Amino acid sequence: MSDLLSPRSGIRLDDTQRLAWLRLVRSESVGPATFRDLINYFGTASAALDALPDLAARAKSGKRITIASEDQAAQELEALSQLNGQVICLGEPDYPAALRAVDAPPPVISVIGNPMIFAENTVAFVGSRNASLSGIKLTGQLASETGKSGFATVSGLARGIDAAAHHASIETGTIAVFAGGVDHIYPRENAELAQAIVANSGAIVSEMPLGWQPRAQDFPRRNRIVAGIALGLVVVEAAKRSGSLISARLANEMGRIVFAVPGSPLDPRSEGANHLIKQGATLITSARDIVETLSPLRDINMQSAYTLEEGERQPLDANPSDSERQRLIDALDRTPVHVDEIVRFTNIEAANLHMLLLELDLAGRLERHPGNKVSII
Repeated sequence: MSDLLSPRSGIRLDDTQRLAWLRLVRSESVGPATFRDLINYFGTASAALDALPDLAARAKSGKRITIASEDQAAQELEALSQLNGQVICLGEPDYPAALRAVDAPPPVISVIGNPMIFAENTVAFVGSRNASLSGIKLTGQLASETGKSGFATVSGLARGIDAAAHHASIETGTIAVFAGGVDHIYPRENAELAQAIVANSGAIVSEMPLGWQPRAQDFPRRNRIVAGIALGLVVVEAAKRSGSLISARLANEMGRIVFAVPGSPLDPRSEGANHLIKQGATLITSARDIVETLSPLRDINMQSAYTLEEGERQPLDANPSDSERQRLIDALDRTPVHVDEIVRFTNIEAANLHMLLLELDLAGRLERHPGNKVSII
């Protein structure tokens, strides 16, 4: 293996490797879990890129995978540089440590602003876009006071609660996560707020390519990053069916502490937060409640189950047969099942099974779920 790994600094990528990482993550059907398996199996992003067409063809779906070109990746890096931004890869020194510890974190994030803020202990704030005046006021107080107690904030730059949290913590440090590219500020009314965040040593972040306009399915991905960067997540004024509750569920699955501000049972904007409290979320009425709960977790060494090591080596010995390929397809349905259960049920060797899952994934026939579970599409 190369000397890319260092106990103190993590992975160090050169320009060629960084370009290959960006090409791989921007290629069709390569999500975070697939990216990890490709790197761990083939050793480098360059070797994985060379193998993609054959892997996708083996699944016999008739689909040809679209691979990001070197020119496309180089143009994205150059355009990001023109915006005073940069790409940070998983495991590099500036990559958010808390985010690295989640299940299948984004292999590459684009950042405009000060990446040093990712070293801070962070609290996430989420809530209603159509927030009440009292909800906005309380969010501002909570974000301001937790900021003065040494916690940076993270939110999604949306109207209402998100914007209130960012405004109140600009001077103490705030991170805005985008569902689209970092050059696509949404909503546009918060453009000045985004500029102020960057100008005051905060950062804006996205895992999506430059120019990407957010779709409905991109917001849960953004919410996952919001929850993953933070030690705890605060919900203020959320309806029962809202993205804020998705964020709370994701935070809970990651082992983060979920806080909720109680509200009037007569206000539908408080229905979701009140429901979370019934389900065991920590009830809060002041910033002190947040600070006292999270302070023991400051600078905690989060361990990641997501192992990813780049280095020159021979691929693992895996040569699955057509009969094993069919056994796997027959075993899967739309119900998520753990990979270890598939091994036991099919008697396919682990190395061959992981290769078959890669084939199906790249052919667009596999859906991955939290907890190392998969289902067939």
